[in-house]
Amino acid sequence: MRDVARLAGVSHQTVSRVLNDHPNVRPETRDRVLAAMRALNYRRNSAARTLVTRRSRTLGLVAFETTLFGPASTLYGIEQAARAAGYFVSVASIRSLDRESVLEAIDRLCEQSVEGIVAIAPKNTVVTALSQAPAELAVVGVGGGGESVPTVCIDNATGAAMATRHLLALGHATVHHIAGPPDWPEARDRIDGWREALYAVAAPVPAPRLGDWSARSGYEQARLLATDPSVTAVFCGSDQIALGALRALHEAGRRVPDEVSVVGFDDVPESGYFLPPLTTVRQDFAELGRRSLDLLIEQLNGGSRTNRRVSLTPTFVVRTSSGPPST
Repeated sequence: MRDVARLAGVSHQTVSRVLNDHPNVRPETRDRVLAAMRALNYRRNSAARTLVTRRSRTLGLVAFETTLFGPASTLYGIEQAARAAGYFVSVASIRSLDRESVLEAIDRLCEQSVEGIVAIAPKNTVVTALSQAPAELAVVGVGGGGESVPTVCIDNATGAAMATRHLLALGHATVHHIAGPPDWPEARDRIDGWREALYAVAAPVPAPRLGDWSARSGYEQARLLATDPSVTAVFCGSDQIALGALRALHEAGRRVPDEVSVVGFDDVPESGYFLPPLTTVRQDFAELGRRSLDLLIEQLNGGSRTNRRVSLTPTFVVRTSSGPPST
């Protein structure tokens, strides 16, 4: 810091203020200090800073190896929110969502002196593992079920009910559902929201068709639905499922939305370019990341773990894949 101060022609206290984003530094002075830092290839010694402040400004993030849109977008949202708040992020990626793998990831992150851990928790096993983390460690589960740790999630049941009510309001007698994997709380919540919306108006409740989150799963299930002429509306547990369903209906000669309406869940960037453009439920992953970080920092500042659960209401996006049933 003294070398930087000497080159920039300022005091080392001024360099410290620039490093800590202190507001009482003139813009031209800040620019001169930053230029000197670049010229000297100066990097702050994080280890030394941790010893002095007892704060590493590093957060751990437990993620799992997947290309699924929801978890991948959640990871990005959390990382962006943490960096915007001035935290470094250390990611521990796991291949399996079992308890042992999650606990091993938590141990690796604790060895890096992280101040707290956010875990993407699409299954209850992740939440269970988080609850067994050291009591003094701030933790947040994102997207999972359970009440043993603080959690931030999308209100999947409300989103599913939005989709179902939309189709019922268009005049469809009932709505069929192609669901995600039943061992995911998100999939179960979407089934519950869909079913409750049908119960509320005494509409027939078909058995949900269970699969995974893939387009292949949607394609295979929709091929079966396409053979039943009474099927006029399908709510899909994800936009990828809906993509497969659209193809199966097209191959079967069932026109969308003239003969069958299709609604998805997620609002992936490509949803507006499906043929036809997909009506869907939108999740705000940036807000999910911000609220996760807020809940973690709340614990860091308060010095104790909370069991608070934050649920975010999704929004509904109407496009042209849904319409009234043909007469």
